[in-house]
Amino acid sequence: MPLFKRYLIRPLGKLLCWLVGGWVLLSLLLVLLFRFVDPPIWSWLVQRELFPPEGYPASFAHEWVARDQISPSMQLAVIAAEDQRFAEHNGFDFTAIQRALEHNLDGGRVRGASTLTQQTAKNLFLWSGRSWVRKGLEAWFALLLELLWDKGRILEVYLNIVEFGPGIYGVEAAGRHYYGVPARNLGALQAARLAAVLPNPYRYRAQPPSPYVERRSRWIARQMRQLGAVTLKAVDGD
Repeated sequence: MPLFKRYLIRPLGKLLCWLVGGWVLLSLLLVLLFRFVDPPIWSWLVQRELFPPEGYPASFAHEWVARDQISPSMQLAVIAAEDQRFAEHNGFDFTAIQRALEHNLDGGRVRGASTLTQQTAKNLFLWSGRSWVRKGLEAWFALLLELLWDKGRILEVYLNIVEFGPGIYGVEAAGRHYYGVPARNLGALQAARLAAVLPNPYRYRAQPPSPYVERRSRWIARQMRQLGAVTLKAVDGD
């Protein structure tokens, strides 16, 4: 047994420590790098390109734009639709998680509670799925994003990499594809409709909107008016 520990268990333990330590360091460096450098590629895009779902086009559309080139309405729309406590939480909205659990236990339609930070972490670094391993990694990267980025950078990256339709990545490509305008010129209703498709951009279309998208976008527009510009000021730390 002592020889077994000496020649197998201890070396394997050291190797595991090195691997874990190396992975932690790499993840820290990647998150820190993308704080200042716009990611040229991200995991969600890679997955779509390698394993294209039905309806995925032969080529994708994407153009990166800085946050100040994205209309305030579009920024507010995704907050209203996806994460209304975005400016307040530290990456995890435990109030929303509790409400989602209660809703799901009551037998309602399964509801998630992922924040914009978690969705950014998933789209940028991880793969789709509901395994505990993926959720654990998502939590790790979300924590790093909150520690090393500011809220404005999280929102900017999210809006530039999220898929608004088959092969349509980012708000600039979405604005030009659906409405023929750049992201900076998107109006409130256009922004609300784009945000309304985010749960499933393969099922829902921003233009022409289905009855569901129309209803959902009207709800988002009401939430946008209630949240107001003060929400974006809070994102900026003002």
